[in-house]
Amino acid sequence: MHAQKSGPKLNWLRAAVLGSNDGIVSVASIIVGVAGASDSTGFVLTAGVAGLVAGALSMAVGEYVSVSTQRDTEEALLEIERVELRDEPDAELDELASLYEAKGLSKETARIVAEELTRHDAFAAHVETELRIDPHSLANPWHAAVASAGAFLSGAFIPLIAFALPPADLRIPVTATAVLAALVITGALSAHAGGANKMRATLRVVFGGALAMAITFGIGKIFGIIGI
Repeated sequence: MHAQKSGPKLNWLRAAVLGSNDGIVSVASIIVGVAGASDSTGFVLTAGVAGLVAGALSMAVGEYVSVSTQRDTEEALLEIERVELRDEPDAELDELASLYEAKGLSKETARIVAEELTRHDAFAAHVETELRIDPHSLANPWHAAVASAGAFLSGAFIPLIAFALPPADLRIPVTATAVLAALVITGALSAHAGGANKMRATLRVVFGGALAMAITFGIGKIFGIIGI
């Protein structure tokens, strides 16, 4: 029972951490890339804010579309099941019994369980066993969109603030340090949520973020030198 309750929470934590990690790396890469090409603080911060807003909206829209598609599919499957229960109740009872038999129950016990659950709530019994869908807790696309955007923003503000606050000559090193420290935290949380090795997961996340910043900073420097 404990594992079943903690599963959705861990999935939520994993999604939040990944969204935050995207915000950190995306906006940090934009900031250091533009800073490599320009000395204008206002220009760099404008690019960072634009990346923050665009990334959050992109995450929200993408999550809304994805969850809406999933919900539409689940609702269509639920409607098919309603029709089948209405038009072919005996065949559906036989199907439910066979599903319980496939799970390891004897034929007689599977039949008894199927009949009792059908008498209690035929629709719930079929959709939870056959489709693995809880009709009372379908995913809400608006909630998913807001959560996704919020996770992205929570990470994206870190490099933006880290660049805006320190003196000009310390902005890049302070930003890089803040970003790498944040990635250590998100890497450890991601590993915890997935039950993976914390050291390996953290090093992977930190290396990826550092590589992204190094590449974009280098590209920014090249563009700044050639004057594009």
